[in-house]
Amino acid sequence: MILVIAWHLINDPGASCKELGADWHQRHLNPARRPRDLVRQLRALGHQVTLEPATV
Repeated sequence: MILVIAWHLINDPGASCKELGADWHQRHLNPARRPRDLVRQLRALGHQVTLEPATV
């Protein structure tokens, strides 16, 4: 896959590559997605999961 990308960049003079940065995923991550994914993973392992709001 990397070879294909490199070939396209070399053969297309108008093509460019933009570095998004190491924290791109953290900046664009949907905050509701992480708990949903973790609950799904726990259920897949056979756990029963109930989420409650944290009390401070």
